Amino acid sequence: MHELAVTKSILKLALDHTARNGGTQILKIHLVIGEMRNLEEDWIQRYFDYIAKGTPAQGAVINVAKTPVVFACKTCGRSFSTDLHVDQKLVCIHCGSFEYDLVTGRELIVEKIEVC
Repeated sequence: MHELAVTKSILKLALDHTARNGGTQILKIHLVIGEMRNLEEDWIQRYFDYIAKGTPAQGAVINVAKTPVVFACKTCGRSFSTDLHVDQKLVCIHCGSFEYDLVTGRELIVEKIEVC
């Protein structure tokens, strides 16, 4: 259900941006969402369709590009990704280190808004 709160924020941002820049109708919103956000594209579109009724965003399409989870190992310096849905310890697949930083996977970016 956290998709609803996120979708409300996306709609507000898109409407504000469109009004500031003289647009009249929002056609498409392009999002970049990291896998760790655990957001369902279908629910974002459903909620958007519902809350955008009667606004310049009514009928807009949400396009989502997913970003994988990638870590950078502090020990060997190599990058790696892993399936977070598997119940296992998270270690560097190259050297076995537990020392790493998250590089990608938590993004939630409105990349582009198509308006007319």
